[in-house]
Amino acid sequence: MGRLIYQERHVLDVEDRLLSHLRIVIMNKLRRNESFMLQAPHPEHGMLSLWLHPATPMVLQFYGGRHPRIDTELIEQMMLEASSPNGLTLPATI
Repeated sequence: MGRLIYQERHVLDVEDRLLSHLRIVIMNKLRRNESFMLQAPHPEHGMLSLWLHPATPMVLQFYGGRHPRIDTELIEQMMLEASSPNGLTLPATI
């Protein structure tokens, strides 16, 4: 289980495999200077909508010892969803 820490205020626990894929999506979108909405379930706050922008401070922490296998089809699907009007929604795995 890893963590996404957004603006030092919101902490989301995300399974390492999903977080590895999300990292690639975030990296690709933000290096192109493309902001996007990320919807994520939170155990205390319901569903959070986070606006990800190149200037937004965030940290991705991985606690697992092994690098998960990357699924390129999942990356493509996540990239398409991130570019959609509703943004990217993470599944409720927490």
